Amino acid sequence: MHETILAADTAVARPPRGHYPNSDLWLDEQIWGHRIYPQTPWLLFLECLTVAEYFLRKGALLDEQGSYYPLVFYPLRRMHLRNILWNNDLIKSLENEKLDSNTSWKTWLEWMSEHAQNLHENDFSYLKPRFEKFSDFAFLVGMLRDASVEGESNKRWTSRFVFPFGASAIYEDATLDGKRDYINFTRTGELLYLMLCRSSVANELRPHLAQFLRGDNEWNKLLRVLEKTQEENGTERKSSYLPYKKHPCFDRLAEDWLRLFELGLPNFDVLNHMVTMGALHVLLYQLHVAAAWSNKQEPLTLLCEVVAPKKTLVRELSIINFQENNSLSGEAIQAYLTRISESTEWQEALALATQQDQYSRCREILLQEVWWNDQDYNGGEDPATLVEFLRDKAQSRHQQHAGEVHRSFGRLIGLVSRRATNKFRYAPTDSFLKTLIFANVRQRMELKEFFNLLFERYGLVFSEREAAQVIAEDEYDPKPFAANAARLEARLSSLGLLRRLSDGCAYIINPHGLE
Repeated sequence: MHETILAADTAVARPPRGHYPNSDLWLDEQIWGHRIYPQTPWLLFLECLTVAEYFLRKGALLDEQGSYYPLVFYPLRRMHLRNILWNNDLIKSLENEKLDSNTSWKTWLEWMSEHAQNLHENDFSYLKPRFEKFSDFAFLVGMLRDASVEGESNKRWTSRFVFPFGASAIYEDATLDGKRDYINFTRTGELLYLMLCRSSVANELRPHLAQFLRGDNEWNKLLRVLEKTQEENGTERKSSYLPYKKHPCFDRLAEDWLRLFELGLPNFDVLNHMVTMGALHVLLYQLHVAAAWSNKQEPLTLLCEVVAPKKTLVRELSIINFQENNSLSGEAIQAYLTRISESTEWQEALALATQQDQYSRCREILLQEVWWNDQDYNGGEDPATLVEFLRDKAQSRHQQHAGEVHRSFGRLIGLVSRRATNKFRYAPTDSFLKTLIFANVRQRMELKEFFNLLFERYGLVFSEREAAQVIAEDEYDPKPFAANAARLEARLSSLGLLRRLSDGCAYIINPHGLE
């Protein structure tokens, strides 16, 4: 499961410092990219789609055309649509007043000309000829508003998103004054897009993603009715950086999305599963890269408890396993700094004649290697004190953002839980298990084969056979894991995803797979 990713032929050259003038420490970014932050899985997915939609328009979807940096794109803002859907409280009161259609249109258009925001021209007169009466328009707006994503968590109207029915529903996050916001769209969605670009199945995935983005469905056509004929172009977005040209995590992400598309699920059912798998693979990418930088030799594993009525050994081991994995990214930060302090260049600096010269040269190395703005350092001219201060600063910075990815994404996709305990551990939900089956089981699969597939592909451990491969012999007890596997079998059976046949074998069933 553990892949070495540090080979020179997989690395992307570090971008010039001038591309990030506001950066005072470039460390997490060199390990995982600019930038990997927590956000909700749906917002991660929507942000990825803003990049994909632009490159579809330009005829270069999932194709970096030989250039690994920079990623430059112009996401649409769709401010006419967003004002209509989210900055438009008057429409409800007009409907309640039961005015005639012309009066309602006149009142609404005048109100919008004064209250619509972030537009060059507050002109919505193009809408009236497209509807027979105002009530039809109001009904459509209400129906689309009900199809919001993350509607409860985003109160600000510029940060509300309609369900991604197609390209007409895709736009970037914004502040109230119309500028780009990095709270909801953290740029991790841009990394997700680059991961797909650099996968080994990008060519196979491209037509499926393109078909979805084009939005040949009634919902996307209804959104087009609300748009102006010529939508304003977005502002340039650039400088996202993914440090690796290839990685097995990129391949597994794209393969899972491809298999989900190939299921041909009705309506938009596939999107929830794509959202889950997108966040899962960003989580796994961070863990695998952290393990490599930390020189972790053991395979990366996630010991999963199928929740039992009472505390079990599996739960205890899963808690420990979660904590160990959760600390990996912080260990990678420290390992990166250790590599600097153990480098030949650093040791040569320590061999200089005076402590002042040593300090000056070590400081120069750190400024060069991690772009550290050391204006907050006041610990004296000692190289050891200098690097220890940086270790604390880097760790604190990491824990505020990238250090939260594993726990945050794990909880939100249904992989991590505190159910029945006050500590986090891996305890997958039914919806998460269903997504794993949909992405991996094309035709019926024997249960033991399924357990092995989850272990080999994702590092997930449920049964005694996989547990024996990752737990020390003197600590291993097969009985709790056998009971854990039995509980999972019972759960999948109750969900209609497992069947035990007359030959005595249990088989995983994907209701949308092949017979």
